[in-house]
Amino acid sequence: MNKKLIALAVAGACVAPAAMAQTANPVTLYGKVYVTLESVDTGGSTAGSLPRRNRVSDQASRIGVRGTEDLGGGLKAFFQLETVFKADQNDSTFANRNSGVGLQGAWGSFLMGRWDTPLKQAANAMDPYGDVTLGAQSSALLGSGVAGVVGGFDTRQQNVVQYWSPSWAGFAVKLSYMANEGRTTGAAAVNPRSEGGTLTYTGGPIYAGYAYHQMKDTAFGTVASGGGTPATQKLNALFGTFTFGPVKIGGMYHKIERTNFSEQKAWLANVVWTLGNNQIIYQHQDAKDGARNDQLNAQPSCKNDSIGWQYNFSRRTFWLLEYSKVENNDTGTCNFGSTPGPLTTAIAGQDVKALQMGISHSF
Repeated sequence: MNKKLIALAVAGACVAPAAMAQTANPVTLYGKVYVTLESVDTGGSTAGSLPRRNRVSDQASRIGVRGTEDLGGGLKAFFQLETVFKADQNDSTFANRNSGVGLQGAWGSFLMGRWDTPLKQAANAMDPYGDVTLGAQSSALLGSGVAGVVGGFDTRQQNVVQYWSPSWAGFAVKLSYMANEGRTTGAAAVNPRSEGGTLTYTGGPIYAGYAYHQMKDTAFGTVASGGGTPATQKLNALFGTFTFGPVKIGGMYHKIERTNFSEQKAWLANVVWTLGNNQIIYQHQDAKDGARNDQLNAQPSCKNDSIGWQYNFSRRTFWLLEYSKVENNDTGTCNFGSTPGPLTTAIAGQDVKALQMGISHSF
């Protein structure tokens, strides 16, 4: 018995230093569970409409770990691994959300891995629904349909390098570059690239900024492109919010240029009125044009209107009731935001509407 106790004591002494090294720079476990119950309906399409149906949808539930290590001299190492998990079904993949490793100092932060583009980060910050639920900015502002802004811009890029500056008198810069690992040679050579950045200002009740992103040899949808890939896609955006008392208003404007396509415009406006634990949210999105040059007589357009009531039980838990409606012209195929459908295929001209309620808890 004594021999066993001595062996355990020796083993514990060997393990203790490693354990202490880990607890000196602890790793944090965090996450969010967000699920909604929805009643969805369609109409307005020449191809016919789908019957009203009920569904349970996950709203980007996730779990992750993150941590830092103090390297001395004001320098820190940091990491994050975040993965989606669907609370309503088990068909998700591992570590497909923002994950990476980097260094941080007085000069800013540098990271490598898989991360949202600065443009997407800026658009998410403008969206009171947090880029989830039916009325999320990914419906028309950054949607994947013909009438929505080209889907590739609303992305979490892999093989990416980013730099985030510190704040200088309220101004901050974020830059992103995706490595061209898909480059090929020959007659049909492609050199896929994606880079962009944001310049923002935060001061008192004002938040404002400019975003730019460019992609080359990057497909954005076989329906919108007719199976082809534009050589170049460029997006310029202006955005901002202003808060006065319990009211916060925001807006964002996008202009997109793509090779062999007409110029496309999209905008978003919203207002959030906070009354104690209650928040009344209204958001409108509008997108138009962007057809191929051989289809300019059939320019698509769409709009999305969404109104919601959010009750905040605490800083980590809230309940949401939301109504959202998407209207397309005869060639538009915009859809709901982060939980598409019932327009699961590009049925031009179809309108979709839905009522949803949900619960979100962060930990």
